[in-house]
Amino acid sequence: MEDGKPVWAPHAVDGFQLGTIVDIGADSLTIEPLKEKGKTFLATVNQVFPAEDDVNKQVEDNCSLMYLNEATLLNNIRVRYSKDKIYTFVANILIAVNPYSDLPKLYAPETIKQYHGKSLGTLPPHVYAIADKAYRDMRVLKMSQSIIVSGESGAGKTENTKFVLRYLTTSYGTGQDIDERIVEANPLLEAFGNAKTVRNNNSSRFGKFVEIHFNEKNTVVGGFVSHYLLEKSRICRQSQEERNYHIFYRLCAGASEDIREKFHLGSPDGFRYLNRGCTRFFANKDTDKQILQNRKSPEHLKAGPLKDPLLDDQGDFNRMSVAMKKIGLDDAEKLDLFRVVAGVLHLGNIDFEEAGSTSGGCNIKKQSSQTLEYCAELLGLDEDDLRVSLTTRVMLTTAGGAKGTVIKVPLKVEQGNNARDALAKAVYSRLFDHVVTRINQCFPFDSSANFIGVLDIAGFEYFEHNSFEQFCINYCNEKLQQFFNERILKEEQELYNKEGLGVNEVHYVDNQDCIDLVEAKLVGILDILDEENRLPQPSDQHFAEMVHSKHKNHFRLTIPRKSKLAVHRNVRDDEGFIVRHFAGAVCYETTKFVEKNNDALHMSLECLVSESKDRFIRELFENSNNTKDSKQKTGKLGFISVGNKFKTQLNILLEKLRSTGSSFIRCIKPNLKMISHQFEGAQILSQLQCSGMVSVLDLMQGGFPSRAPFHELYNMYKQYMPAKLTRLDPRLFTKALFKALGLNENDYKFGLTRVFFRPGKFAEFDQIMKSDPDHLAELVKKVNKWLICSRWKKVQWCALSVIKMRNKMLYRASACIKMQKTVRMWLCRRKHKPRIDGLVKVRNLKTRMDKFNEVVTGLKEGKQEMGKQIQELDTSITALMVKIKSTMMTRIQIDHEYQALVTRSEQLLTAMQNKKKEEEEKERLKRIQEEMEREKKRRQEEEQKRKQEEEEKRQKAEMEQKRKHEEEERKKRDEEERKMQAEMEVQLEAEREEEAARQVILEQERRDRELAMRIASSESELIPEESQNDAGLRSNGTSGVPSSPERAAVEGSQKLKSLSIGPQVQASKAAAGTKKYELSKWKYAELRDAINTSCDIELLAACREEFHRRLKVYHAWKSKNKKRNEGTEQRAPKSVTDYAQQNPAPPIPARQHEVAMNRQQRYFRIPFIRPGDQYKDPQSKKKGWWYAHFDGPWIARQMELHPDKHPILLVAGKDDMEMCELSLEETGLTRKRGAEILPRQFEEIWERCGGIQYLRSAIESRQARPTYATAMLQSLLK
Repeated sequence: MEDGKPVWAPHAVDGFQLGTIVDIGADSLTIEPLKEKGKTFLATVNQVFPAEDDVNKQVEDNCSLMYLNEATLLNNIRVRYSKDKIYTFVANILIAVNPYSDLPKLYAPETIKQYHGKSLGTLPPHVYAIADKAYRDMRVLKMSQSIIVSGESGAGKTENTKFVLRYLTTSYGTGQDIDERIVEANPLLEAFGNAKTVRNNNSSRFGKFVEIHFNEKNTVVGGFVSHYLLEKSRICRQSQEERNYHIFYRLCAGASEDIREKFHLGSPDGFRYLNRGCTRFFANKDTDKQILQNRKSPEHLKAGPLKDPLLDDQGDFNRMSVAMKKIGLDDAEKLDLFRVVAGVLHLGNIDFEEAGSTSGGCNIKKQSSQTLEYCAELLGLDEDDLRVSLTTRVMLTTAGGAKGTVIKVPLKVEQGNNARDALAKAVYSRLFDHVVTRINQCFPFDSSANFIGVLDIAGFEYFEHNSFEQFCINYCNEKLQQFFNERILKEEQELYNKEGLGVNEVHYVDNQDCIDLVEAKLVGILDILDEENRLPQPSDQHFAEMVHSKHKNHFRLTIPRKSKLAVHRNVRDDEGFIVRHFAGAVCYETTKFVEKNNDALHMSLECLVSESKDRFIRELFENSNNTKDSKQKTGKLGFISVGNKFKTQLNILLEKLRSTGSSFIRCIKPNLKMISHQFEGAQILSQLQCSGMVSVLDLMQGGFPSRAPFHELYNMYKQYMPAKLTRLDPRLFTKALFKALGLNENDYKFGLTRVFFRPGKFAEFDQIMKSDPDHLAELVKKVNKWLICSRWKKVQWCALSVIKMRNKMLYRASACIKMQKTVRMWLCRRKHKPRIDGLVKVRNLKTRMDKFNEVVTGLKEGKQEMGKQIQELDTSITALMVKIKSTMMTRIQIDHEYQALVTRSEQLLTAMQNKKKEEEEKERLKRIQEEMEREKKRRQEEEQKRKQEEEEKRQKAEMEQKRKHEEEERKKRDEEERKMQAEMEVQLEAEREEEAARQVILEQERRDRELAMRIASSESELIPEESQNDAGLRSNGTSGVPSSPERAAVEGSQKLKSLSIGPQVQASKAAAGTKKYELSKWKYAELRDAINTSCDIELLAACREEFHRRLKVYHAWKSKNKKRNEGTEQRAPKSVTDYAQQNPAPPIPARQHEVAMNRQQRYFRIPFIRPGDQYKDPQSKKKGWWYAHFDGPWIARQMELHPDKHPILLVAGKDDMEMCELSLEETGLTRKRGAEILPRQFEEIWERCGGIQYLRSAIESRQARPTYATAMLQSLLK
């Protein structure tokens, strides 16, 4: 906001539009579009993203952008698409946008050669790059690979699949016929399995997994095609703008006259199975002239041919014939295929009418007799048998009468039509199975080391009318989306944690509940459908009722009248249900669900075709009857579950995908009109979100998409290194390469078993390694230098270890000598100990003689006589000492003589003491008198001192008692506040959980509405957003359950509040809830002006609260969307912001309390280190100081003082965006010991740093907000 940089804001049509932030709202931002100056709109904070400095910048890998978010991803794809660059990488995932035009140079043979053997990222994004990556991963990892091509119908999945197959067979094939057969199989599969739909001219109406197998030499040896869920309902009926399968029209347009006459073919409008849809051919100007007029329908003659650069019915028929020949089909087998296709067309023209008899059956109309004859001829059936089988049904009795009796039951007209259509579907589906089988037989292989599989299956489908086919396709896409989440997001994060990389976790929506809704045992929709099929009289209505009853409260399932489309509101509850898929809610109409789930013919028709006179038809049904599906038949009519068959195939496919490495190609449909150079941003954004690409961006922002184990890098590059380097172990070898190349340590990370690369960095490393020999020689020199340095360090450590060992040996030798000396000393002491002890005692006795002399000197009488006795005693002591030294005396002898001397000395001492006492008695009496006088004086002083101490103790006790009373009062207040806080936290936690649930439901609602908008032909068909949003997923109008998730969330929240909140909290909330001023709609500038000019103290306090709250929201948004590798913007010390995050401030006090606080001025000082300096000075030797002056609860002045830098001065009003936005309570400064300083200390530093001049200039320019500081300065100036 302060720098005016553009941001991406949501737009209904373009997805996102550029604008600037002009105001900060309560929970949203006010945006002014760059293209519409003066107009503004509101956008939530989570939907606004920062834009690149150059919005027209385009990069090949979205991970190279400065900002990684869905807006920059969409813009990069838009810019590249405008330049015909349809491919873009997101790490290792390829995004392919359908150009709807021919780009011949993009897929030329020269392009295939360019990408051969090149690492991912060395060349521009291309489908060939993904194919080559899969091949190299297979070769290096010795592991099969899979390429999952996904996207909506019309996004270009089939074309990209063909390019992958062509690249692999061209680049790594043997050059033999087998390679060409694999490529030529695609036109044949497309002819029998693709059709024109509303959204795609060449839509695959079946899924296929094409495996290309390689031998031990990594060359192509064969292939195998698995197919899934052919859309059989299309054979009999299509919508007005759609066509049947391509083969029907190509046969009518391109077949020779001989074939046309032999198979009785005409124009498409002459066949019921074609004329209810579009009957125009695909053709260009030239081929349209070549098609005969009698083969064109009136619709074609009136409106002209359908145009598509990749489709041409006549030309495609010829190409299909050539492809059949290349894959090994002879002319006879080719005619068999065409004959069965023609037979299906004629079968559809058979009409029925009510029979005139009382049996209530039906007959074939006379007008259809010729058609019946053609059909019987082409399918090798008897005409009468075919007539009977279509109008009657055979039943076998199992009870009553003769068991096994055959009974013919006549069919009604509707039943006859159903029997005819069932036979057509059975014949065509078995024909398609035969085509796939013959394709697999044309490229057999004896052994295979590994394979590369390419999955091409119908994307997520949603129409106004969705049936069983769309249900199965969307169930498949749910499973594939889960696999994508597991492989790309879940497994990627588990690998990072296992290798210890420390990458932040990315959250994604798990769709397991939706999968369980479909496939769970007994209660899953598929199992419920199978149970319905097994009933004696199954019905679609009963099936829908059972689905709703089994999943009455399921989040993913609801009734049709909850749909966003008006057309679905008319569907009754027993006619359909809505499933909320990962991409949005789809309404399924259950009509024909039961019929389409049964893949078995009734007995009469099955016996008829199984005994056909035509060998080809007979083999089709014989092969089918030998499959496992035939074993599922139970009951009198037989039942084969299509849904469970598809579920089994899908689980096998996913097991195969999980056992292989995987690459992903996300195909994107740029517009609904299928025209080139039209980019519908909102629709594309929805596709990107549904495909999980937004979650991938979050992961790749801090992830490492490329990785390689150490031993693989060793095997890959050891051939480029000399022998002495290849002797290193793989980890040391890899480390040596990276050190020698001087790679940036931020571009890679070493894990426990492998090395990980940032997006595109592995390609740079690979390119350096495989560059010219001169560069490689220089690289070898660097590696040698690194190894020499490494080994020299090892030598140094070895030398230091030897020196330490030598010092240890010297130390141990000196220790041994010391031990010997100590032992010898102990032995000597033990031998001479008695004499030593005796000598010590005698010496001690001799030292007492000096005291005797002092006592004698102090005597006044008998001094000479006492001196003589002392002299004799001294001589005896000296003689004993000489005797001990010169002779070996025992301890007993020494003690005896010693005791004799001690006795003499004691007697002498007693005599001297008696004389001394007599002399001292006189002196003592005199001293006693003096002592008594001093004692009296001392007692008086002690008494006085005691009284003084008692007085002090009394005062201290009173102070301590007062302090304890205050402490108890404070503890009581704290306990009450803690209880209130706990109750508030419980309430807030419940509200947050409800809010999160509500946001999930609202997000799902938003996707549902976007999906509905894309389906609706006009905006008027949408159900308008009702005032009481009835988007609830599971509600029965009469059940009393809330009609919307929003209302349910609100009611649940109110109930929870009333249950969990305490009476004190309710009282405080009631007091706080009575807001005098509603400021949520005020603009940012209005709040600032009110703070600067208002005289209403309560309004001023309310405006300050709202102003600082919006500042917090804005700074939080800026922090979340900061540039990559950019340091965190710091407006306050980290300890302050950390405290605010870890200890959320209690609710803001009432207005009266804040008004009372407004005049409190408090000053603080704490240490501060700028975020950029903590890496330059890790030991914090250059520590700065952060000063703050709070005027009431909000900051008024702020200073930052750093060594070797100019001081940073900030004042409220002028520098709001750079100042601390937290309140005093939120900072926790009042709880920091020693943080608060005197006002004098702050003002001295402020004045010394030029704060008075700075504040004065802010006041004069009318930028400073009125505070205590501004008022004091103004009064000083006056």
